[in-house]
Amino acid sequence: MWVTWLATPKKKLVIALVDKTVLTTKGQEHISLGWILNHNRYTKTSNKPYKIGEDYFGFFPLKDEKFRLKGLERFTEDQLHKLSDDADMVYFTDTYGIYNNEWYKQGDEGAQSGMLYGGLSNDDIIFLKAVKDRRKLIITEFNTIGSPTRSDNRRKFEELFQLYWTGWTGRYFNNLDPTKNLEIPRWLIENYKKSHNGDWPFTRAGLVFVNDSDQVVILEEGTHVDNALPYIHATPEGQSKWHLPERTKYPFWFDVMIPNLEVNTVDASYNLSLLPEGSKELEKYSIPETFPAITRHLGDDYRFFYFSGDFSDNPIKFNSSYFKGIGFFKGFFFDDRDPLERGSFFWNFYKPMVTQILENEMKLINQNQ
Repeated sequence: MWVTWLATPKKKLVIALVDKTVLTTKGQEHISLGWILNHNRYTKTSNKPYKIGEDYFGFFPLKDEKFRLKGLERFTEDQLHKLSDDADMVYFTDTYGIYNNEWYKQGDEGAQSGMLYGGLSNDDIIFLKAVKDRRKLIITEFNTIGSPTRSDNRRKFEELFQLYWTGWTGRYFNNLDPTKNLEIPRWLIENYKKSHNGDWPFTRAGLVFVNDSDQVVILEEGTHVDNALPYIHATPEGQSKWHLPERTKYPFWFDVMIPNLEVNTVDASYNLSLLPEGSKELEKYSIPETFPAITRHLGDDYRFFYFSGDFSDNPIKFNSSYFKGIGFFKGFFFDDRDPLERGSFFWNFYKPMVTQILENEMKLINQNQ
């Protein structure tokens, strides 16, 4: 399998990758894309492969709490336009950034703290518009325009792509008891208590929504939802175009977006198994009961995808990308019965979809040469 991978021809595809949330050199927030690029022999030059810890724009961790910032913010407007000429496509995997208590290991990592670096910047917007004007592929995903992006840059992005953030993000937790589940952020619990007389009565699995004003909404299993675990349902067109499964669980962070459907197409959506009390709770806060997971616009004017989830962050082993045909053995890499595992999402959903998107892109590039 490794020899077959070695014999696979290399394909040059110049990707401007932006990731502002890189705590280690493993590049967890863009590892899934890196896996696909390496597995399919996509290269940044005619023969140089992409390296997870080097080939992106954003935050670069160094030793002893030192770091280097190499984002698009260091370029002039002319240089950004030059980069949009040189790149074949762009992928924004995460702009959430790095916060002081995460980086300097001071205080509670689960509490809110000042930002070290992050947010969609003016320069990012200039670059995205330049790429859009050149009709090159743009892929963005969860938290590209969420906190800590400034509202003016968020509005510019929304107008560029006719896709609007409701202000809400969400995530599944298999246990809402903070004494048993240390994954629940401290700030989330504190913000809920502030508006509920200091109470946090939840002990079962649940779905948590939080907005940019620090409001927190909890849908607890058995009370508000029959099953708190969200599922992504692909449309027939999404299944045929991008090889998506009809139904996929997704237990990680997502955002609630509203697309202009006169301009965009939704290929997959989140569906929640709501009980009557859950529907009432969402209605109270104007949160839609179903919302997009994949939004796209593939027209003659521009080409764009938005993934409404932390799709490129999956706990996968990069070394497996060096083996051709490894997908035949994907069942060994995850236990689908575990609601928290995300390996199945990578192998069954993200990998086939992004592989197909990149294959389509290569065909277009070759046709235009």
